[in-house]
Order: sequence, then structure tokens, then C-alpha cells
Amino acid sequence: MRLKNISLNYGLRIFKALSEEPRVRIFHLLMLNKELSISDFELILDFTQTKTSRHLVYLKNAGLLGSKRVDQWVFYYILEEYMEIIQQIFKFIQKDPSLLKDQETFEILKSNRELAINKIQNNQYRR
Repeated sequence: MRLKNISLNYGLRIFKALSEEPRVRIFHLLMLNKELSISDFELILDFTQTKTSRHLVYLKNAGLLGSKRVDQWVFYYILEEYMEIIQQIFKFIQKDPSLLKDQETFEILKSNRELAINKIQNNQYRR
């Protein structure tokens, strides 16, 4: 679903949701990587679990994020109908050094995770 118009009231909620740096950084990571867990955010952003949860709950209560549970993990994602407006906003700040560093950290963690998965799978085949 694509938004064509939003009310002033909802526009204000979007801008309030993006009024703090941690939430902007969370949104940027979600925009680029589709979905992440709380532990992903903690590692990438170097936040405590409490701080991470507080900001994710804020964004979810604002109606901008969805979540899904997979076993004990909860993954967060930007609701599709808001992706276009979020992408438009981020066009202007996408080269910010802290946002670039966050994505670089994500890429390193993803690479390490993939290496660990391959190692586990290779060890299973050897047995």
C-alpha cells in the first residue's frame, strides 16, 4: 500500500518519531536492511537493551514499525506504506558519517554471522 496523502497530525508523528538521533539511526538501518532484531541494534549502535527497546517501542507505537517473532527473536521492520516517505527524507542525510558507520558495522556483523553459519554447516557435514 502506498500513501498518497497524510494528515498534518500524522506528519507531525513522523517528524516527532525522527526527532531524536537514535531513532533516525534505527530507521536508516531498517531502510537499508529490511529487518533487524533488538540485539542487532544493540551491537551496531552500541546501545543498551533498555535504550534500544525504548526507541523501538516509541517507533512502533507511532505506527511506523511492525514486528514479527521468530522463536525467541523479535524482528522490526518499517511498514511498507511509510517506506516511500522515509526514503524521501533520508535522501538528504544518507551520507552522514554516523549513518555510514552504522551500515559499515552492520556489514561486518553480517559477514561474521555468515562466516559462523558456514563454519557450523561445514562442521556438520564432516561428522
